[in-house]
Amino acid sequence: MGVSFVLPRRWGRAYFALQALAGAAWWVAVFSSPLVRAATLGALDPVLVAAADIPLFVVASGIAALGSRAAAVVATAWTAVVTVALGVYATVSTLAGWGVLLMLAAAGCSALALCALLLGRLPAEWIVQGPFRFRPASNRSGVAAHVVATFAQIVVFWGFFLAVLPLAIAFLESRWGFRLPFPPEAAALGAVVLVLASALGIWSAVSMSTRGGGTPLPVAMPNRLVVAGPYRWVRNPMALAGIMQAVAVGLLLQSWMVVLYALIGSLVWNHLVRPFEEADLAQRFGPAFDRYRSGVRCWLPRLSPWTPVGESVQSP
Repeated sequence: MGVSFVLPRRWGRAYFALQALAGAAWWVAVFSSPLVRAATLGALDPVLVAAADIPLFVVASGIAALGSRAAAVVATAWTAVVTVALGVYATVSTLAGWGVLLMLAAAGCSALALCALLLGRLPAEWIVQGPFRFRPASNRSGVAAHVVATFAQIVVFWGFFLAVLPLAIAFLESRWGFRLPFPPEAAALGAVVLVLASALGIWSAVSMSTRGGGTPLPVAMPNRLVVAGPYRWVRNPMALAGIMQAVAVGLLLQSWMVVLYALIGSLVWNHLVRPFEEADLAQRFGPAFDRYRSGVRCWLPRLSPWTPVGESVQSP
């Protein structure tokens, strides 16, 4: 689809250099401050942990900063192992929660830096491979079938991304000692936003399945460009609704980590998924989609509904 996510190799080297310095500074703090040691390692023996972590994390990151791909692989793999192990330890013991948070950030950034060093890009194309490869819905299916399939998808996706995952995140947040007080009005605000966002999501889904001849899923995408309903005000109302729903769930659960999960999800969708989706739409609908994209913003709704011109928006 012509979508590329370039990650300059110098960025990867720069990150590993920063990680080596940060890791060394953290170990100095661990051995000099009981508060840092307790917050990040809990009751673990710092000497035993340091014996493995300093060579495999600090030193390996420093060597990776010099351009060694093998060292980058070692540092990234070790970071992932430590993140999982420390996460299990913190969940069971309720200790070392801040250590888990730091390692989660390090694991994600190390993976990106490794991609930069090894590939010079982010291999995001896996997102649209296999069962998630973009392809139009069958023309043999009627509107009723598309509507039923769409609502089945809503039940599955909302159940997982707006219930199962947020509840799991809130549970871990509690076990890791990150619970922070929310204003008393947060739950009520979350309930209102959840209702409004869910209504927007359902409106968007119905518009797509009844007007587009398909479903929201990549495996059965609409055969017609949908420029009706909420799509006249904003280009991605379903994504906007999903992010608002997740933030609302975070407010209801009084979990800042769930709110963060929603915001990270918005970044992932905007920067990794949306380019592929819009490249597919541009390929299938050509100038009609280009005009729609130029007239309707992705996230910020228009003040007045967009009116399409008279050309066909049927997929070739």
